[in-house]
Amino acid sequence: MARGASRLFVDVFMTTFVLIPGAGGDAWYWHRVVPLLESVGHRAVAVELPAGDPHAGLDAYVAAALDAVGTPDGDAVVVGQSLGGFTAPVVAERLGAAQLIFVAAMIPKAGETAGDWWVTSGFEDVWGDREMDVMEHFLHDLPPAVLEEALGRGDIRQTDRIMADPFPLTALPSIRTRGIAATGDRFFPVAFMDRLIRDRLGVEPEHVSAGHLPALANPVGLVEVLVH
Repeated sequence: MARGASRLFVDVFMTTFVLIPGAGGDAWYWHRVVPLLESVGHRAVAVELPAGDPHAGLDAYVAAALDAVGTPDGDAVVVGQSLGGFTAPVVAERLGAAQLIFVAAMIPKAGETAGDWWVTSGFEDVWGDREMDVMEHFLHDLPPAVLEEALGRGDIRQTDRIMADPFPLTALPSIRTRGIAATGDRFFPVAFMDRLIRDRLGVEPEHVSAGHLPALANPVGLVEVLVH
């Protein structure tokens, strides 16, 4: 085996991806990504969050993620999608993760609540007074079979409790941190996300070709960016 190939095998095998979903907290969101990561030797943990529990705040979300992971195999890479952006940095800090990745995510600041984020991030200025439509803004680019399965799972249940908890860290963890924007996102438009990533992470945004739910719409493309 060539030296470079050997190193790639070791690096891949020794990584645990912690995959934190957005609103609704459904681990199923990552079901197309998990086998792709596992096929190249990663451990992939799709986290189920207590989104339907009216008493579950940020601490409960973090606890659910840590319980799901247990002890990481090798380095941990924590990925937060959408609302999962508030949970992911805390999980990364608790795990001593090597990397934190935001995917079409709410990137928080110290003391900010998820409820306040819509204004403080500038999103409200971008969104205006439009009505949110699940098909138009979230499901529009899902393959037919995935769309059928998603619709068959019923409405997303997301309680408001998580929106009230201030982000507890004084700063994001001092580890490699990346921001991925979805180029076809009709909810968090790519121009808004690019600006947010630059302003709050101080890095150049990366991109995946998809709408707001890239793990369902373009899992191959997302994994290619995640493992880069």
